[in-house]
Amino acid sequence: MTENLTVDYFKPVIEGLLFISDKPVMIDQVKDVLKTASIPEIKKALLELKEDYDETTRGMTILEIAGGYQMLSSPHYASYIRDFFKRRVKEKLSRPALETLAIIAYKQPVSRGDIELIRGVNSDGVTINLLEKGLIKVMGRKDVPGRPYLYGTTKLFLEYFGLKSLRDLPKLGDFPALALSVNEASEGGGLKKIKQQNRWQTGRRLLIVLRRNRNKYP
Repeated sequence: MTENLTVDYFKPVIEGLLFISDKPVMIDQVKDVLKTASIPEIKKALLELKEDYDETTRGMTILEIAGGYQMLSSPHYASYIRDFFKRRVKEKLSRPALETLAIIAYKQPVSRGDIELIRGVNSDGVTINLLEKGLIKVMGRKDVPGRPYLYGTTKLFLEYFGLKSLRDLPKLGDFPALALSVNEASEGGGLKKIKQQNRWQTGRRLLIVLRRNRNKYP
């Protein structure tokens, strides 16, 4: 069997795996199924399959997310899908949860005390809720008295917001209409805290925008 013929044989199998999976499919997972395929052949088949979807008008698309590949509904037809379902089937995150998640995403690893210092309110319940949802995880302990836990985002966080990696998070400075510029050399402590809070509220808004515009509905 030639390489091209082999790849063409693997592509529909991989397409089926992507179709039935509700999470990104890793190359190692494909390898476990296609035991006779090499890693280069699987990567080639995935890239060709992605190109096939990109170059034709289809209701689905294939994206690289969180280290794997996932088949998602095309954003071009989101309004039709929304009309079909009539409601969102996934639980929305509350505003406090999004604000806390924004702080963790942009400042990780970060302790609950640091989160509360920025938000100005107790964050026990919100942090526990995000842990239960699997969107954040304990990354270690802070080297201070009491050794509080340090939190960071998870792979599920990337999946939830349709991000390939944390490097794909929007930069706060790229949104001057939302973000306040912080001149750390000249501002006082009180003003700095107020502006810092506004920056993390901006981060929350950016996560809302990400969530609304991700390719998978809802």
